Amino acid sequence: ATSYRADFICFDTVILEIKSLGKLNTLQEAQILNYLKATGLGVGLLINFGAESLQYKRFVNTKWK
Repeated sequence: ATSYRADFICFDTVILEIKSLGKLNTLQEAQILNYLKATGLGVGLLINFGAESLQYKRFVNTKWK
């Protein structure tokens, strides 16, 4: 079985996923959305330091309480 772990969980609310890729794609987006769904946390930040300039995306779990 494969296990997955978020890079950081901040303030018991925010998942922070750090990447170093040439470009973000839908696989990384799906990963953080799955983390949000599995944990029930409210916000996810996907940050990529590998591109020419910093890339980031914010995701919100609409089912967060």
